[in-house]
This record gives sequence, C-alpha cells and structure tokens, in this order.
Amino acid sequence: MSAPHGHCYRLHLTIGTAAAKIDTAEVTMLAYIFVVLAVFFRFAIPYLHSQPWHFTPLAASLLFFGAYGSRRQFWFPVVLLAASDVILSKFVYKYPISWDLMVTWAWYAAIVLLGTGLKRHLKALWIIAAALASSVSFFLLSNFVVWLAYNMYPKTLSGLVACYVAAVPFFRGTFASDLLFTPVLFAVPFLIKQFSEKTGHSGTAAA
Repeated sequence: MSAPHGHCYRLHLTIGTAAAKIDTAEVTMLAYIFVVLAVFFRFAIPYLHSQPWHFTPLAASLLFFGAYGSRRQFWFPVVLLAASDVILSKFVYKYPISWDLMVTWAWYAAIVLLGTGLKRHLKALWIIAAALASSVSFFLLSNFVVWLAYNMYPKTLSGLVACYVAAVPFFRGTFASDLLFTPVLFAVPFLIKQFSEKTGHSGTAAA
C-alpha cells in the first residue's frame, strides 16, 4: 500500500512543481487554448463519419481553466461554451432553444469552480476524482433536466429511470473522455517543463 501512495505523492510534487516553474502567463494561455480546443471538438463531431458522442475535452478544459485561468475571466469558458450550445442547437442539430440549456451553463460554471480547488490539491487522486465528479454530475443533471423539460418520457419514476438508461451509451463517451483528457491536460505543464529543461541543457552543452 505504501508504494502506490508514494507514487501519487511524487506525481503530485512533479505536477505542482512543474506548474510553479513554468511562466504563469504560459499556463494561463494554455487554459484558454484548451477551452477553444474543446469548442473545436464539439463543432467537429457532427461532421465525423463515426461520431464519438460526448467524447470531448470539455470538462477537462473547464477544470484546467478553474485551476490556472484568470479569476477575473472565469466567465470566458462559460460564455464561449454557451454560445457554442446555441449555435449547435439551432443550426446543426436543429433543436429548440429551451430553458434546459441554462442548467447546462450553470454546470459549466460549477465545474470551473471545482477546478479552482485543484490548484491547491494537484494530486493524481484529486484530478481523477474531479474528472469522475464532472462525468457523473453531468450525467445525472443533464438527463434529469431532459426528463423534466421534454415529453420524451413519462413524468414518473419509471420514466426517469428509462431516460437514464437510454443515456448510458452517451455517458460512456463522457466518462472515457473525462478520465482521459483531464490527466492529459494537467500533465501538459510538466511536459512543457521537461521539454524546456531538455532544450536548455542542449543549448548549454552546445555553447
């Protein structure tokens, strides 16, 4: 039991130290880039031959922005993703614009706030836990709202259960993408640090 614990602790120190040693502006810029990348994924998916539904770095980008983005601009990912929701719903999927979207936007803000805690707890366990919390909360909240807002299912307990069951295939994509992209995005500062150090050492040796 002590070996895995020690491994997670070393990973925590590595990620935290890497983020600290990289220029703050660089890490902040990454937060914006990742959100834009998540929006790109959302617009690209409808045009793929094989559609990996909900397989995007959306939650991961929100968590990363919460951890490293500017506190004064926490509205940025929420507004950008909300705008993409409206465009996709109206012009791509031809869905009606309904109040249920506002619940999704509130969830975006909540995940950004969840990400703020990761800056103080950059441990592998906390990062994975945040990814899981994002997946499960979105599944529970979004499908409850679908059941409540539309007439697709009876307004009964069995209807709610049927709604959740029908959404399981979509949850698989959300679950897999959150568990994949969240650790990857939070590892990027470490990779940049490693690359910078390697480049610096090579330059020094050449000189």
